[in-house]
Amino acid sequence: MNRYATALLSVIDPRVYLHGLRVLHFYGYAHVSQVRKLDRGPDVTFAPNVSFRNAERITIGGGTHIGEYSTIWAGNSVGRITFGEKCLLAPRVTVTASNYGIEQGTPVMDQPKIESDIVIGSGSWLGADVVVLAGVTIGAGAIVAAGAVVTRDVPANAIVGGVPAKVIGTRPLPEQSLATAGAA
Repeated sequence: MNRYATALLSVIDPRVYLHGLRVLHFYGYAHVSQVRKLDRGPDVTFAPNVSFRNAERITIGGGTHIGEYSTIWAGNSVGRITFGEKCLLAPRVTVTASNYGIEQGTPVMDQPKIESDIVIGSGSWLGADVVVLAGVTIGAGAIVAAGAVVTRDVPANAIVGGVPAKVIGTRPLPEQSLATAGAA
């Protein structure tokens, strides 16, 4: 095969265009086009592979960090997501402000979405693989253990874990932490 034929084959080879399609998919779906729509405070950081949907309904307080492969999806019409300041989300956290209906007789995909706001209070920490469902408020300073599924409100400074998440403790006051550290 001569060099012209080789060059022509490389131009029409679909593998040449695969990378470009991946870039366009990443731009339109997961992240890049949505970031401009976010309402975010100063010093907000997030991994480049975080997925935002309907970002115009997402507010992120200053100093918050969102870990790798996390998914933050506001509702299509009314479900808002609000993060307070200095929240910490570990990798693979999912926060979604909408759910499908589950009535019998109609396929789930054909049912209307049920949207409700989510509020995550300042200073909260969501561990790896946490799922937060629509309508939940997580109080300031709360800690959600890795792998928990939050289906109900979480009180401020509570430690929750499990599926569904339940209160398993309360964050100690600073003087309690110092006393415990001194006893060890």
